[in-house]
Amino acid sequence: MRILVTGGAGFIGSAVCRYFISDLACEVVVIDKLTYAGNLASLEPVASHPQYHFERQDICDADAINAIFENYRPDAVIHLAAESHVDRSISGSDVFVRTNVAGTFTLLEAARRYLSQHNNAGFRFVHVSTDEVYGSLGGEGLFTEKTPYDPSSPYSATKAASDHLAIAWYRTYGLPVIVSNCSNNYGPYHFPEKLIPLMILNALDCKPLPVYGNGSNVRDWLYVEDHARALSLILTRGRPGETYNIGGRNERQNIEVVRQVCSWMDRLRPIDHSHHDLIQFVPDRPGHDQRYAIDASKLENELGWRAQETFETGIEKTVRWYLANADWWRPLRENYGGERLGIVTA
Repeated sequence: MRILVTGGAGFIGSAVCRYFISDLACEVVVIDKLTYAGNLASLEPVASHPQYHFERQDICDADAINAIFENYRPDAVIHLAAESHVDRSISGSDVFVRTNVAGTFTLLEAARRYLSQHNNAGFRFVHVSTDEVYGSLGGEGLFTEKTPYDPSSPYSATKAASDHLAIAWYRTYGLPVIVSNCSNNYGPYHFPEKLIPLMILNALDCKPLPVYGNGSNVRDWLYVEDHARALSLILTRGRPGETYNIGGRNERQNIEVVRQVCSWMDRLRPIDHSHHDLIQFVPDRPGHDQRYAIDASKLENELGWRAQETFETGIEKTVRWYLANADWWRPLRENYGGERLGIVTA
C-alpha cells in the first residue's frame, strides 16, 4: 500500500509514518511544508528506508498537490497537515483558516480529480480531526460520533469546517472519505509549545510551570503510538462516510497531568526542592473549554482497537524520552523558549 501522509513531519504525522513504514511495511509519501512544527528529525528513524519519500509542499498549492497524486498514484491519503495550537489560533487565526480549511479543500479536490482519471477501487481518504470540534462537556457524559459540533476557538472552528468539507465530498461526489476525531495526543517528538513537553522541559530548566486558571480543565489523553495504530485500522477496515472517535479513556485534570510530570522529574532528575514548587497558576485562556472526554466504543467494537498505554505508563515513557533525547528538542528551544502565546490584544 502506498500512502500519502500530509503533515508527516509533525508530531502525530511522524508517529504515523514511523509505524506504517517500520511495523506495517507500507510505502509512505510525506507531504509537509516544514513550518515551525514540522521537523525532519522526527522522521530520521525511517528516512533511509526505501519505502520513505518526502515532498516539501504546501497543501494549499493545487498544482503541486495534483502533481504528487499523479506521480505517486497513492492507494490512500491520511490527512494530518494542520495548524493545531489553540493559543496560536487566538492571536493569528488567518493561517489556520488557510491551512485547515482551504488546504483540506485542495486535497479533497486533488483526490477527486485523481480518482476520476485512475481506477482505484480501494482508495481511501482519512481526514484526521480533533475532539475540540464538539465544544465543552459538563461534569458528565462523553463525546460520541453523534455529538453536535460546537467549536469554541479559531482552531477548533477551522477543524470543524474541514470535517464538514470532508463528509460533504463523500456525500456529494462519492469520495471515499473517513473522518477521525481524536483526544489530546502526547508522547515523543511533540513540539514543546504543548502542555506535557512544555512542562517537562520547563521543569528540567527549573522554570515556572504555568497552569491556566485553577488547573481543573479536563482532557482525555491518548498516547500517540496508540493513535497511529487506530488510524491504520480506520484506513484498512473503516467504512467510508463514517466518523470514528479515538480516545485513550484517560481523563485527567490539567493540574493532575502537571503533577504527574513533576513527580517523574523528582524521581528522575532530583533537585534541591520538589518540581511541584515550580507550578504557577496563570490567567486562563480565552474560551477555554472545561472538559473533553471521548467515547471510543464504535472504534473499539467495530474495528477491535484498544489503547495499549494507560496514562501512567505513557507519561513515564514520555518523560524518559525527553530526558534521553535532548538532541531532538534542544534546537527547538532555541527558537521557542516556552513563552506564553495566544494573549488577546485589541
